[in-house]
Amino acid sequence: MWTRRELDAILRVYGRFVAQGEWKDYAIDGLPTEAVFSIFRRHSEMPMFSVIKTPADANRQGQYKVVAVSGQILKRGHDLTQVMTVFDKKKFRVID
Repeated sequence: MWTRRELDAILRVYGRFVAQGEWKDYAIDGLPTEAVFSIFRRHSEMPMFSVIKTPADANRQGQYKVVAVSGQILKRGHDLTQVMTVFDKKKFRVID
């Protein structure tokens, strides 16, 4: 599950985009192997982005990643604040 500090980092970015009118809704899912924060443009659509925490990947590529609706990983790493910087750019670059 998400910690309070992690949710604060995510909601800080989410609030900025809500204020700009870009994002309208979100969902939080706690699955057995991962925690997912999904971001929607409208509540009836597929999520535009998902911020995923997978503790099993903590010693590999990092437990945090941002995934686009197409399933492409935009950024991953060990530090959630650093991973969330993907939203600071105007255009998102897909990594493999």
